[in-house]
Amino acid sequence: MDRIAAAAGTAKTTLYRRWPSKGALIIDCLLDVFSPMPELGEDRTAALAGAVRWLAGKIGEPGVGAAFAGVFSDAVNDPALRELLSTRFQAPYLEMLKDYLGESEQRILMFIDVITGTLLHRLGMIGRPMDDEDVEILIPMALRAFEA
Repeated sequence: MDRIAAAAGTAKTTLYRRWPSKGALIIDCLLDVFSPMPELGEDRTAALAGAVRWLAGKIGEPGVGAAFAGVFSDAVNDPALRELLSTRFQAPYLEMLKDYLGESEQRILMFIDVITGTLLHRLGMIGRPMDDEDVEILIPMALRAFEA
């Protein structure tokens, strides 16, 4: 929070008046970065592939993947942060994909987990985002779950 306050040219107490924790602030920053999600078209396969490419691009933006991974990591031991992530960050995408695909929440959560987890894992393991070629390999692997 000290570094954020310094970069914003404000006092740390000002940040805490608006956000109860560093995690809540990071989630709001991520919401800004990840909004809005691109429109999903009529073709399910093309729409989902586009969504994966969009997510990979966002995670690949400087600082975004690290912030995303950091807030996830912090949420492991912070139930309040997990609740914020679940309700404020994930829920809108979950509902949109559920409605669009007509699939169960469990299947949509698995899709989100597989894609996001894979992209963040790659970033953490090699220190850079997944390249476009590997994203194109990931897409059909993930989309197989929604065939037939």
